[in-house]
Amino acid sequence: MIVLNGADVRELLRMPEAIALMREVLATFSTGGVTQPLRTVLRPAGHDTVLGSMPAHLGTGRHTGFGVKTVLVKPGNAALGRDTHMGLVIVHDEATGLPAAVMDAGAVTAVRTAAVSAVATDVLAHPAAGDLALLGSGTQARTHLEALGHVRRLRRVRVWSRSAPSAERFARWADRRLGVTVEPAATVAAAVADADLVCTLTAAATPVLEGHHLGDGAHVNAVGACFPHTRELATDVVERAAVFVDSRESALSEAGDLLVPIREGRFGPDRIRAELGEVLAGKAPGRAAPEERTVFKSLGIAAEDVMAGLHIAERARTGTTGIRIPWPGDEDHP
Repeated sequence: MIVLNGADVRELLRMPEAIALMREVLATFSTGGVTQPLRTVLRPAGHDTVLGSMPAHLGTGRHTGFGVKTVLVKPGNAALGRDTHMGLVIVHDEATGLPAAVMDAGAVTAVRTAAVSAVATDVLAHPAAGDLALLGSGTQARTHLEALGHVRRLRRVRVWSRSAPSAERFARWADRRLGVTVEPAATVAAAVADADLVCTLTAAATPVLEGHHLGDGAHVNAVGACFPHTRELATDVVERAAVFVDSRESALSEAGDLLVPIREGRFGPDRIRAELGEVLAGKAPGRAAPEERTVFKSLGIAAEDVMAGLHIAERARTGTTGIRIPWPGDEDHP
C-alpha cells in the first residue's frame, strides 16, 4: 500500500491531466458506467462537524475499480489557517481487493473540483469568455484560477472575499505563483461587473451572488455550498439561467442552491437542463445562445475522487513518490 500526503497528490495529479480525467469520468457517470450511492453524512447533534462518506465503482474507462472518500468538515479550521475538509481517499487493487493507495482527500478534492469546473466552463461558457470573477479567496480560488486558465484565455481576473486582507494575499499569490494579475474587489458587485465567468467558492450559508450582478451570457460555476440548507446563489440567479449539474440525484437531495428555489416554487426539477456528463456524451444540449446565462451546480461526486485516486495510485506505483507499507504475506507474492 502506498501512502500519499497532499504534496505527493499535487505532484502526481497535474491540472491538465485532471481536467482530462474529469471530462472522461463525468461522461462515464452519465452513461451508466459508474455505480455509486448518495453520500452518507453523519452530523452529531450539537456539533458543527460533519463526516461524509462517498464510495464508488468505476466499471469502464482508462481506470476501473473501487474506492471511497471519507472527509470530515471542520468549519473552525479556517480560523486556524487549515483546510476545512480533512480526510482520505482510498482506492483498491481491482484484482486482489487490497488497498492500493491511501491519500490526502483535501488535495484530491482541491484539484478535481477545479478540474470539473474547468470542464463545465469549456463546455458551457461562451468561447470568447475571459473576464473572471472569483468569489472567495481560499484553496478553491487558487485551484480554480489555475484550472480555468487551461480552458479559456483570461483577459481580466478579480477576486472578492469577506476578508479584504485575504483577497490581497490571494492577489499576491497569483502574481507570484501563476504570473496572473488579480484585482481585489471591495464588493461582490464590483467583482462581477461585466464578468462572463463567475466562480462562487465561499463557505456562505446564504446567497452572495444575485441575479442583478450578472450580465447576459455569463457562466457561473457554483461550488461552495454543499448542503440542502446552504446556498451561494440567490433564487433569481438559477431562475433566469440554464442550469446544469454533475448528478441530478445528488443535486435534488443536497444542493441548497436549487432546493431552496424549489421550496419557494420558483424553480423545478424539470428546469435542470442536463447533467454535465450528458452534454459531454452528446445526449443533451448545452448553451443554447450567446446571451443565455448558464449555471453549473457542482456538488462533487464520488466517481470524481475515485477516478483521481486510481490515476494517482497508478502513477505512484511506477515512481518513488509516497511511503510503501507492505501487507503481511506480501513476501509470498512478488
